[in-house]
Amino acid sequence: DNKASFLIMCLLKYLVVEAIPMESAAGSHSMFTCEPITLRMCQGLPYNSTFMPNLLNHYDQQTAALAMEPFHPMVNLQCSSELRMFLCALYTPVCTEYGRMTLPCRRLCLRAKGDCYKLMDMFGVTWPEEMDCNRFPDCDEPYPRPVDLLSRSDSTESPISVQRDYGFWCPRELKIDPDLGYTFLGVRDCSPPCPNMYFQRDELVFARYFIGVVSIVCLSATLFTFLTFLIDVSRFRYPERPIIFYAVCYMMVSLVFFLGFLLEDRVACNAASPGRFRASTVTQGSHNKVCTLLFMVLYFFTMAGSVWWVILTITWFLAAVPKWGSEAIEKKALLFHAFAWGLPGCLTVTLLAMNKIEGDSVSGVCFVGLYDRTALRWFLLVPLGLDVLVGVALLLAGILALNRVRMEIPLEKENQDKLVKFMIRIGVFSVLYLVPLLTVIACYLYENSYRTVWETTWVQERCREYHIPCPYQVEQTSRPNLSLFIIKYLMMLVVGIPSVFWVGSKKTCFEWASFFHGHRRKE
Repeated sequence: DNKASFLIMCLLKYLVVEAIPMESAAGSHSMFTCEPITLRMCQGLPYNSTFMPNLLNHYDQQTAALAMEPFHPMVNLQCSSELRMFLCALYTPVCTEYGRMTLPCRRLCLRAKGDCYKLMDMFGVTWPEEMDCNRFPDCDEPYPRPVDLLSRSDSTESPISVQRDYGFWCPRELKIDPDLGYTFLGVRDCSPPCPNMYFQRDELVFARYFIGVVSIVCLSATLFTFLTFLIDVSRFRYPERPIIFYAVCYMMVSLVFFLGFLLEDRVACNAASPGRFRASTVTQGSHNKVCTLLFMVLYFFTMAGSVWWVILTITWFLAAVPKWGSEAIEKKALLFHAFAWGLPGCLTVTLLAMNKIEGDSVSGVCFVGLYDRTALRWFLLVPLGLDVLVGVALLLAGILALNRVRMEIPLEKENQDKLVKFMIRIGVFSVLYLVPLLTVIACYLYENSYRTVWETTWVQERCREYHIPCPYQVEQTSRPNLSLFIIKYLMMLVVGIPSVFWVGSKKTCFEWASFFHGHRRKE
């Protein structure tokens, strides 16, 4: 066979004349047999069998595949028509019928390196010393190349321009099964790394414990408010009754955050798969049942809490302006409940249908708008912003009406003092609610404005590590400050604590004392 003889002659010339120090690798092949090529990159070549170890002493194809990974972007971008053939000839050498190995020719190496060196520099990939073109024989290609690789431009320039931004490429470590429908930075079947892509492990531990402590405080305050209501239900009538439902909502919110503290990364993150080259990634969508449940409870009661505050301002407005009594307002209770629970329910179901659930590796829970800015704007900023506008308008109208009553209508000193105290309680409660809520909205607005810069900075810092295209001409770089996220979570929980100030009075102390005294007498 002339072809086989030619291969052997090239090999002998390479080993004897060029004196390339690969004798150990060459000699080790004498006892090996051919095996089918399993590497995806090297499918469809003129040969379909190889043998291991190869010239670089990779003893199996899986090890060779790992070594080839840094060159995948260059192959995909087709910077050279010779690169794929050269890499496969080196990492999965052709296996002849005699069990002898062949080497890629020097000309093939020089073409591949010359065409791709600019793009390799952009990706942070260096040409390995063991791939020095001078180490390969000066001969023609010892095997036919595929037709699609024969076509070559007459221009001396690279087939593609490297002076442009190629966008985000999903690293192999962050790739997810297509059936899950994950998305990261606009790329499908990709997910952010876990733990958080912006912060170090010690920062995340501090944030996790901080959130856990604040959630316990909020849970205690709201639970006390709800239990006080259960002791004497008749005490809290409309227009005050919405405060109880408001407290229940934030009791559930703080409970979810406390569960996130206990669960750590077990729900918000997908476990790593070392055998499949996958790192731990952020959970997305509704395939994780625990993550879905935490999201539903957290989002539903967060939205419901803000709606109950609006309803509280409505009841105060009805009591102050048209002078409705408790019985008249209570007749609208069914409408209040339908609105307070129905609207958050519709939003929650919509997000489930859109598969917008995302794991939060900072708090350990699952929420929305953590990586998807569109969901952040329409399902957090817009509803919370409308609640603030409507609530503040009604609140101011009610306070002005009460003040007008105090100034224009003569009242007994006792009734005058009661009205002043009521107005002060309304004002204090509103400030204690609005300041945290407005802070949360400000944090969301800041995230929405700077998240693109944070993501670009992260890609620029990690592109060489992940072997993906680096951003071209980055105008601005910035990293998020952990204090921003800590303030956001603090205010999301503190907003539930004002309810305890409304029930905090001497009457509440007497009720609890009577409750415990009566319980002891029954025993």
